[in-house]
Amino acid sequence: MSRPRKQIHLAAHFPGVNNTTVWSDPRSGSHIDFDSFVRLAQTAERAKFDFFFLAEGLRLREQAGRIYDLDVVGRPDTFTVLAALAAVTDRLGLAGTINSTFNEPYEVARQFATLDHLSDGRAAWNVVTSWDAFTGENFRRGGYLAEDDRYSRATRFLETATELFDSWPEPGIVADRDRGLFIEDPRIGAFRHDDAHFEIAGQFNVPRSPQGHPVILQAGDSDGGREFAARTADAIFSRHGGLEAGRAFYADVKRRLAAYGRTHEQLLVLPAATFAIGDTDADAHEKAAIIRRQQVSGQTALRFLEQLWNRDLSAYDPDGPLPDVDPDVGESHIARGRASVRMHRDPLATAREWRERAEAGNLSIRELIIEVTGRQTFIGTAATIAASIDDLVQKDAADGFILVPHVTPDGLDEFAGTVVPLLQERGVFRADYTGTTLRDHLGLSVPQRDPVASGAR
Repeated sequence: MSRPRKQIHLAAHFPGVNNTTVWSDPRSGSHIDFDSFVRLAQTAERAKFDFFFLAEGLRLREQAGRIYDLDVVGRPDTFTVLAALAAVTDRLGLAGTINSTFNEPYEVARQFATLDHLSDGRAAWNVVTSWDAFTGENFRRGGYLAEDDRYSRATRFLETATELFDSWPEPGIVADRDRGLFIEDPRIGAFRHDDAHFEIAGQFNVPRSPQGHPVILQAGDSDGGREFAARTADAIFSRHGGLEAGRAFYADVKRRLAAYGRTHEQLLVLPAATFAIGDTDADAHEKAAIIRRQQVSGQTALRFLEQLWNRDLSAYDPDGPLPDVDPDVGESHIARGRASVRMHRDPLATAREWRERAEAGNLSIRELIIEVTGRQTFIGTAATIAASIDDLVQKDAADGFILVPHVTPDGLDEFAGTVVPLLQERGVFRADYTGTTLRDHLGLSVPQRDPVASGAR
């Protein structure tokens, strides 16, 4: 007996500062003006997307002693933007990337519980870690954590935040309406948490929110990241958008769920995806090639290559061949503050692979980087793309996709106007919202309050 066709989940990613965005396109707008966030979010809501996803960086990036040229626009505060968007959207989920390495559980739990109230149950938290001392300089703690320590802290951080979310009874039962007073109960909001990372106690001052807890997203691809997602997340943000790699990733994270008493339906796999839509498939491929050349300038190509080579390559011609010297396999000194942390696990092996690829295709540095950092997941007519998305979801390579347009804020318009109606015709994407909260959109249940895990015990 065949199973029912899976329903597709879609989200819109506001890409922030990176080389996905084609800044030279006349349609490219500000990444800090509130109108840009509004336009992308409202387009996603008109198309009935599950949520709007906002990336965050806690410091401008630096390489070889210089700030990335793509970072000059700045990075506004996530909670401020999402809270403002709650007032100009009605159903769209609002997901924010908030760091667990350089924040504190009480502060973050309070902010997310508040956002969930302000949005009537549409908040989501993308839990990320940070691994470089450069970012740490902006905070009292400083330094960076090894991978195991980062995920240990992230696990304890989320556990602590959950205890705070659970420290109030269910909404609507804590007030004495006749007297106009709160019931005198010292357990309301009470919490105590003591482990290797956090030693805190007190009373949480935000009542339980409409979703109980915000939807939890996770974006790590390492083994530690996958295990963290299987244990704690509602959805995992993946980079594996193709059929073969997607199915392998999907099967891997889903099989880990049983160890934590969870079912396959309790964790959604949502790869990042870009797209190029054309009147014909050939037209779309031509457009995609142009976009890639716009995304990877000569200087951007050299910056990418320096991250592998761990050397200053500014004297090299990006339209010339790869360096004839090998990568420096010592401590990283190209990306400041990332000592002892390499961006490639085996630089020499990766360099050999890239050289072979460049020689086989007679590729310049820029041409090679365009190939190895290719971002267009879906290329073709609207019909071709709708069929591809549906096929990948039905074959368990994903549960849906987080779409990253190459132009902000209007880059989602064409997808919303052409691909979404075709998915709706196929019966695999909603024609309208049937619920009010993000958990409703994603098919996730509201977590039960655990008085044992909370300070109310």
